[in-house]
Amino acid sequence: MVESGTLDLQLGFRWDRQWLVVNSRGRGCTQRVEPKLALVGVELPNEAFSEDWGPNNDSYLVIKAPGMDVLKVPLIKSPERADNVSVWEWSGSAVDEGAAAAEWFSDYLRKPSRLVRFNDATEVRSVDPHYALGYKVMFSDQYPFLLLSQGSLNALNALLKEPVPVNRFRPNIVVDGCEPFSEDLWTDIRINNLMFQGVKLCSRCKVPTIDQETALAGPEPSETLMSFRSDKVLHPNRKQQQGRVYFGQNMVCTDSLTQGKEKMVKVGDPISVLKMVSSPADAAA
Repeated sequence: MVESGTLDLQLGFRWDRQWLVVNSRGRGCTQRVEPKLALVGVELPNEAFSEDWGPNNDSYLVIKAPGMDVLKVPLIKSPERADNVSVWEWSGSAVDEGAAAAEWFSDYLRKPSRLVRFNDATEVRSVDPHYALGYKVMFSDQYPFLLLSQGSLNALNALLKEPVPVNRFRPNIVVDGCEPFSEDLWTDIRINNLMFQGVKLCSRCKVPTIDQETALAGPEPSETLMSFRSDKVLHPNRKQQQGRVYFGQNMVCTDSLTQGKEKMVKVGDPISVLKMVSSPADAAA
C-alpha cells in the first residue's frame, strides 16, 4: 500500500518538500546541522489533499514546535523573493515567507534564519541526469519519490535493540506485502494507474540516527545498516567503495509528461512490479 496524496507528476507530492529553512547566507538548513528541526510539526487543511483544491486567503500551513507559539504561513504564494538560496548543488531564488516566519525560526534555532518556498514558476532544480535524465525536484535531497517497504523496516528492527519508526527514513511512499528489501530490485512499477521508475538505491545520511520525538542522535540504526546494507556488502565487486549505506529506493514518475492522467495515489492502491533486476548488485546506487 502507499501513503496518500496528490501528485505533481514531475515534482512529487503536491505539498512535499516545498519549504526550506535557510541560514543567514541563504544556505539550506536541515536536521544534519540542526537536529531541533526534527521537533517542528506541520499541519495542512484536510481539503489540501484533494486533487482540484486551490488555496484561498484563509488557507495556511500551520507550524508548531515545543516552546513556540503557533506560526501560520499562507498557502497562497507571497510575491516576496529571496535571492541566493542554495541547497546542495543548486542555487537560485525562492519565495520568501516573510518577517514573521523568519523571526519564528530565528528564535527557535537561536540564529538568523528564514523560511523560503520553492518557486517552480521561475526555477528548475534537476535530478542527477546520470540516473534520471529530464526530471526535477523542489527541495528534496535528490529525487521526488522515496519508496520503502514495511518488510525492510521490520527486518531492520528485528536486528536492533530498540526498534525505530519509519519516520527516521522519511519515505513518501510506503509499501507492504513484499519481502524485505525486494524494493531494491524494482525498476518499473505501477501504483494504481501511474508508472514509476526505480532509479537509484537511497544512500542514507545521519538523519536516520536522530530520534524524531526527542531530536537526540545516536549510533543506530546506521551501525546496524552498515553491517549488511553497505556498498561493500551490496556491491562487493565495485572498485570504489565509499562507505555508504542504502535503505529504500529513489524513484521518478515516468508518466510526468502524460496528459489526462489521474494524479492521486491513496492508501490501499495496488502496486505491480513490471520489471526488476536480478540482485542488489545489479541495482543502481
